[in-house]
Amino acid sequence: MRTTIVSDRLSAPWIVIRRTSRRRASLALAALVLISSSPVLRASAASPSDPVRVVNEELKSKLVKTTLPYNVILPRDYLSTQARNRRYPVIYLLHGLTGHFSNWVERTKVSEYSRLSDVLIVMPEGNNGWYTDSATVPDHKYESYVIEELIPEVDRKFRTIESREGRAIAGLSMGGYGALKFGVKHPNKFIFAGSMSGALDAAGWTEAELKGLTWIWETLVPVFGPSGGPTREANDLMKLYPRLSAEQITALPYIYLDCGTEDPLLNSNRKFAEMLLERKIPHQVRLLPGKHNWQYWDQQVSEIIRLAATRMAAAKEGAAQSKSN
Repeated sequence: MRTTIVSDRLSAPWIVIRRTSRRRASLALAALVLISSSPVLRASAASPSDPVRVVNEELKSKLVKTTLPYNVILPRDYLSTQARNRRYPVIYLLHGLTGHFSNWVERTKVSEYSRLSDVLIVMPEGNNGWYTDSATVPDHKYESYVIEELIPEVDRKFRTIESREGRAIAGLSMGGYGALKFGVKHPNKFIFAGSMSGALDAAGWTEAELKGLTWIWETLVPVFGPSGGPTREANDLMKLYPRLSAEQITALPYIYLDCGTEDPLLNSNRKFAEMLLERKIPHQVRLLPGKHNWQYWDQQVSEIIRLAATRMAAAKEGAAQSKSN
């Protein structure tokens, strides 16, 4: 293994740590990718000036039949001697369509924002898989990958709180859809599910509705199959949430969604929020000035981190009180 550690000088100080092979190292450097290895650095007690550390890992997936990278932002004091026995809550951040796991670090100040909360932030690679087990490609099981491989891997490698109370998930656009789908299909895994500019009705989109957006349609068909098919039905948020029983609603994570008022997905987000209100599903919705772009997501990801961290802290306190009683 070859190791290089590089500092990013464009924003607040942080270090990227990435594990890579000799064969790939020269290509990565040529592309100005920040390269590193596993988190072997040692640190003393954290101070406000300590760098945030971003760890790049790879997981050889049996479900997707390929090696998938993911970034992890470590809490400020994670490597300190004082924190060596401490466990941390985790926020999973999902990227959007045509995006990649590295987008969050490269295109937002998430590394800087993470300094305000003592959480791990995990940013997985989802390719254009819509965080769904494909209807047509057997090896593209991106939903099962997150639940059955990625979360257990993160819990093994890092000092996480390995319970629902210590786990949140959020994302933008395709990732917003994915986060709210994980929330409704796997409520025992997450205490908080958040969406920024979510493509919340993606599983129900038809070719006619996407006229002029062929590139989006071409990503949907391999994943969800034909309109009206069983995979669409099983992954359609506009059908999954309305069908929940009162007992199932109680078991849901807290739902958060926001969308820019100039975003083409605004109407579907409004419709989804109205459905949540009608079903009395606990949630928070914010419709804010902004477009479907990184300027908007950079502004909102800091709020996602704050809200998720607050929810997880409250859940942890509640669980502790229940045990004491």
